[in-house]
Amino acid sequence: MARPLRIEYPDAVYHVTSRGNARNDIFLSNQDRTDFLDILALVVKRYNWLCHAYCLMDNHYHLLIETPDGNLSKGMRQLNGIYTQKYNWRHTKTGHVFQGRYKAILVDKDNYLLELCRYVVLNPVRANMVKKPEEWKWSSYKATAGLKTIPEYLIVDWILSYFSRNKSEAQKLYRRFVREGIDAESPWDELQGQILLGEEGFIEKCKDVLADKEKHKEIPRSQRYLNRPHLSRILKKAENKDERNKLMRIAHIEYGYTLKEIADHLGIHYSTASKAIKEMG
Repeated sequence: MARPLRIEYPDAVYHVTSRGNARNDIFLSNQDRTDFLDILALVVKRYNWLCHAYCLMDNHYHLLIETPDGNLSKGMRQLNGIYTQKYNWRHTKTGHVFQGRYKAILVDKDNYLLELCRYVVLNPVRANMVKKPEEWKWSSYKATAGLKTIPEYLIVDWILSYFSRNKSEAQKLYRRFVREGIDAESPWDELQGQILLGEEGFIEKCKDVLADKEKHKEIPRSQRYLNRPHLSRILKKAENKDERNKLMRIAHIEYGYTLKEIADHLGIHYSTASKAIKEMG
């Protein structure tokens, strides 16, 4: 089975989610949520993480984590592992609490983190669990908005610095910013390769890291070849049929494009693309 690509480097920022096994609830009580946040506090301190936002739902959670030391996977093993032990002990259960591995999306901090901080705390509103974000106790919204004490595992200075140098004014503008996001489009519409959310320049910066991953066949194709050029760029140089076929083979062999993707792009039949590429082998 294909496994998600993990990209780790110092100062990386991630949107992390983890869901319950078979979509079951991972929080059966408020004490479960308290336990999880206590464990999060320990992991944040131990691994030098910066937590910009969080939201605990019923069968999953959202975290926005920055890793100055490039150690997301180590911390996540602790977070989900210790919580699983605590959950099973409290509820006299055994087995998995979470469904497979956590999902981590690498985020362009300068262009997308602020929007994601809003998206995360609005999850209960979009799920019709509450009407206003401040009505949900188990997110970072109230602390960031100045409506409760900031817990030690949460950092709010970066978010508030976008609005004003004056803290109370920044909190007021943040509350307005979140309200305005209730009907906003989802930031995930711009997700690339299932693992990156960022501007073109951000994707380019990730190329060196991604290049080392392309040889691992167990990683999904869309993630291994995330930094490949678009088909239009590869095939546009063809001056004749032979040159086109040669470039088709390059697109298929070197850049991992499927025969169907190549055929659809050129407006030809799948079998035609297949035959042309084989002839160039």
